[in-house]
Amino acid sequence: MTIPVDVHRYAAFSDRPRGGNPAGVVLEASHLTAEQMQHVAAEVGYSETAFVTGPLEAGPGGQIPIRYFAPEREVDFCGHATIATAVAIGRRVRPGTYTLATKAGPVAISAWLEEDRVIGTFRSPDLGCYPLPEELLTQLLRALGWSTDDLDQNLPPAIGYGGNHHPVLVTPSLQRLATLSYDFDALQRLCRAHDWVTVHLVTPTGPDTWQARDPFPWGGVVEDPATGSAAAAFAGYLRAHDRVAPGQGLVITQGVEMGRPSRIQVELLDQAALISGVATPIHDPRPTRRETPRRRL
Repeated sequence: MTIPVDVHRYAAFSDRPRGGNPAGVVLEASHLTAEQMQHVAAEVGYSETAFVTGPLEAGPGGQIPIRYFAPEREVDFCGHATIATAVAIGRRVRPGTYTLATKAGPVAISAWLEEDRVIGTFRSPDLGCYPLPEELLTQLLRALGWSTDDLDQNLPPAIGYGGNHHPVLVTPSLQRLATLSYDFDALQRLCRAHDWVTVHLVTPTGPDTWQARDPFPWGGVVEDPATGSAAAAFAGYLRAHDRVAPGQGLVITQGVEMGRPSRIQVELLDQAALISGVATPIHDPRPTRRETPRRRL
């Protein structure tokens, strides 16, 4: 099936095309059905592709409708594809502030120039943090090949929300994070049963810096090099555990082990989080050898 679409490709949360998390952005998708958008996303093969299904300039107070598709299914919200979309709209229309109408609710975005880079920001949906039942934690650890000994005893497992639900597991060991290997099928079943879009595995690297890895079997992807919605969910998690307060910020590094380092800037607001990062155009859409195994069909 050949579908006429113009896909813009960006590496989100990186100032180089071979870093960050690749995202597809279709700025003119009003003619596409959901089935066609899913087909395009599978062909593009990135963690997500964003589809703008209405006018880019919605008028004062208006919202720009958008949908997000992973290779295997639609997702309510995607942070790195939102950063890419903000930059794409900023380049196509003008730098400034816009509002997206997502299935997770309205999301304000902005794009601005900093020297020769375009930086995107989004305001997350309202944050949340919820208990992770013991029996689900046991299943999650089993699928990951982790044990309770791998976990930070001062930061207990929980479910964070920042547009999507993400289990958050904090480990004090960078080595534990570096040796990630998991049961894809078991984790996919668990994530889809409980609507966990990625699993946010994180370790502290400094007072306000963290390193993360995010398995994404929910969407048919082994691992995300950068996950903006998980970064927002983690801010909500830290707020719930009195580790960060409104007005404070943190930086999350992700994708290091994949050879696609990403830098996600997070600022906690009263109810939400601001997520910021560079998005760099990808002019060669062919996947690298590192990218190819990330997708499982």
